[in-house]
Amino acid sequence: MNSLFILAQAQDPSLLDTVKATGEKFGFAWPLFISNCISFFIVCALLEKFAYKPIVAVLEARREKIAEGLKNAEKIKAELANAQKKRDEILAEANAQAMKMIEEARASAAAVGERKTQQAIAEAEQIVAKAHEATKIEHDRMLADLKREVGHLVIETTTRVTGKILTPDDQRRINEETVSQIAA
Repeated sequence: MNSLFILAQAQDPSLLDTVKATGEKFGFAWPLFISNCISFFIVCALLEKFAYKPIVAVLEARREKIAEGLKNAEKIKAELANAQKKRDEILAEANAQAMKMIEEARASAAAVGERKTQQAIAEAEQIVAKAHEATKIEHDRMLADLKREVGHLVIETTTRVTGKILTPDDQRRINEETVSQIAA
């Protein structure tokens, strides 16, 4: 900037005087300008150290907690899919066994006669009903276990993400909400 003033003074000495006069008229003073610049850089350095870096650290920690929560949610989904797959396998096996028993009952009923046929069919239907009932009981038990596990995982994830310890009422409410959402 000084070279600009020197160049301007070399061409027109009154231009430098005009610039100085204009600066003085508006209250421009180099010492004040330099002290303001130093103050500005000190404030920037303090804000960088005591405000910006801690805020960025908090945001990074929050991002990591959210990522962990999403990972836990994926884990819960995978466990739910495995439980449903296992339930389907159990149902298929029970149905296959029931169908096998029905076929065996029908074959022996044909050999014994009409009366035995009716008796065997009735027994087979009872077996199928019991198999379905046993399958339903097993399904309900597995679903209850799954709901309980999902509830615990949701409480654990919520505790980690929110960073607070949940009260028994909070845990009960979250469990009930999770169970109702899974049941739907």
